[in-house]
Amino acid sequence: MIHQIRNSSRLITAALLILMLAGASCKSKKKAMEASNQASLEKVKQEQEAALRKQKEEEERRKALAEEERARREAEAKSREPKARLEQYFSAIAGSSNVASANSSINEALSLFSSADTPVLIVISEENGQKDYDRPTTIRDYLNYLKDQKKNFNKISNIQFDGSGRITELELTKQK
Repeated sequence: MIHQIRNSSRLITAALLILMLAGASCKSKKKAMEASNQASLEKVKQEQEAALRKQKEEEERRKALAEEERARREAEAKSREPKARLEQYFSAIAGSSNVASANSSINEALSLFSSADTPVLIVISEENGQKDYDRPTTIRDYLNYLKDQKKNFNKISNIQFDGSGRITELELTKQK
């Protein structure tokens, strides 16, 4: 009987030992799984933060590009506006059917210039970057010339402005 008790106590001890190991093993697995889940959550969180940063940087870059484009368009429109208006005045003066309307257009055109004596340079030829100019004239004389000739043979090639946006010098190129 003692022998049976010893054998059964060994079996019970072995069973208890196996149960303890299994329990400890489950706890270890549980802890490992929690640590793994925590690491996964941390990784996902870092990836989300990186994606948000990248998205913000991309949005800022797009805004900067849009702002640069808007500024470029405004500068281009501003530089074209006087040119387009001048070309319209030149055409109106040259194509005017009577002297009164031509004089009215001349007075309106003169308002774009810093003075009625603003120099007008007419390029008659250009070779290797060297420009050959016709005799300089003033804007008032040039506009009256357009009125008399009733033809506009020149194209605006360069306009210089003062600080208040008025034209201080006009360069025209003779069209062929």
